[in-house]
Amino acid sequence: MNSFKIALAQFSPHIGNLEANAEKMLEQANEAKKQNADIIVFPELSTVGYPAEDLLLRPSLSKRTKQAFDKLAEIKGIVLVFGFVNQTEDGQRYNSAAVMKDGQVLGVYNKQNLPNYSVFDEKRYFSEGHQHLVFEYLGHKFGVLICEDIWALPTVQQLAQLNVETVLVLNASPYEVGKPQHRVETMSALAKQMNLNLVYCNQAGGQDDLIFDGTSFVIGKEGKVALQAPSFQQGLYLAEFDAEQKAFKTGTVTPALDTMAEIYQSLVMATRDYVQRSGFPGVILGLSGGIDSALTLAIAADAIGPENVQAVMMPYTYTSQISVEDAAAQAKTMGVTFGIAEINPIVSSFMHALYPFFGNSPADATEENLQARSRGTLLMALSNKFGNLVLSTGNKSELAVGYCTLYGDMAGGFAVLKDVYKTIVFELAKYRNSIAAAPVIPERVISRPPSAELRPDQKDQDSLPAYDMLDAILYAYIEEDASQDDIIAKGFDAETVAKIIRLVDLNEYKRRQGAIGPRISSRAFSRERRYPIVNGWKPGV
Repeated sequence: MNSFKIALAQFSPHIGNLEANAEKMLEQANEAKKQNADIIVFPELSTVGYPAEDLLLRPSLSKRTKQAFDKLAEIKGIVLVFGFVNQTEDGQRYNSAAVMKDGQVLGVYNKQNLPNYSVFDEKRYFSEGHQHLVFEYLGHKFGVLICEDIWALPTVQQLAQLNVETVLVLNASPYEVGKPQHRVETMSALAKQMNLNLVYCNQAGGQDDLIFDGTSFVIGKEGKVALQAPSFQQGLYLAEFDAEQKAFKTGTVTPALDTMAEIYQSLVMATRDYVQRSGFPGVILGLSGGIDSALTLAIAADAIGPENVQAVMMPYTYTSQISVEDAAAQAKTMGVTFGIAEINPIVSSFMHALYPFFGNSPADATEENLQARSRGTLLMALSNKFGNLVLSTGNKSELAVGYCTLYGDMAGGFAVLKDVYKTIVFELAKYRNSIAAAPVIPERVISRPPSAELRPDQKDQDSLPAYDMLDAILYAYIEEDASQDDIIAKGFDAETVAKIIRLVDLNEYKRRQGAIGPRISSRAFSRERRYPIVNGWKPGV
């Protein structure tokens, strides 16, 4: 048995761009070779990207995959283990991994366990594999698995029974809060139980509403972490196996992030990748002087640079001077482009045009929504004129109960806080200030009671329970699928619970029309929580 070095290419394939992905993989393989790596492992479906969804059905995929193979065949002197779509002559399509050396394919593995839950839809596209791939190199016996396979104990046991020493696992495992460390802890126990070395390479980057955190690792047979790559960063990470010690040497082990740092970095990466890969030169958002837009601005500036961010304050009669001052102060502190656009004339013109229909009807939410829609129209006009992507600023609590306006504050192409509850918004704002030399979000924005400022002296709590209570009820109903009776049994007021659940159910139609946003939970709206808009379900039990 010889010592060897193995490289983990923690990167973000560009969905559908097989040519660019192959070029990047070739670049990484050459760099790994310079660092004397013997093997390089790439993420799941690294040639086409994950999830490629219906691009997998395009008739030219096989041709493009072959071209990617031809490009990767240029590298000599290092073993490549990478993901691709394997379309066989009998018409089957597999989520596969290839082992290649010096341009020759030494073996192909077809994923055996296809996830079809949560955000996964693999049975729509792939057939299940039924054979293991084991290969020997440098006197060492390796097995190959793909993502879900490593969580299927019988599949791992079979590799152990074949006397495999090290399992190479290709992954595109989506992020949710706490998952990076959960993977490491679970795989440490599995490695020890099965007496296997685990080399786990995960994709890192944002793809539409999914986030892939990376956090690749190498774990020895004794369950000890020998390498842990950082979360939310692309890079090439190397681990060395010592033949004399018959174990991986301990290398860089990046400490796990605390929860707020983890969430914040995930949102920054997701925003950066969505904006840049969509081809937008920058972003624009309405900066109201409130906590949601303040946090969205900070994330955007950190993601793509303040020089590429435009903030617009759009005051109306009910906008407080404090809000104007705080918005201007944050924009100045963060160095973003800032402007003020009064909406009084716009709202007045709407009211004038609508007077023949409204007459002297008393004011209600209609007039409030006109303010929000005036702002949405301005932002979309600026986006059309200058090409920047509009970021909507609503959070999960508001979207859950419909405390938002269609074609108003919901207007935009990416909703950064879509899966972030309001109570977490406050914590993230405090976190962002804590890592800066001086606060970037004005303290008043964090400390004063939230308000949409759509009517005199308005406060969010005029219409909603306190956010800590609201979020607790929402979490139970949305994340835990608890019934109305179950939530009341937790000690919450029955009338309040009934009202909140009714609002959640009634506003499904709004959420269907909102922008996508990064997923950080196991029950994000759209991909995972898919309720019929029209239904007769009774929420009681």
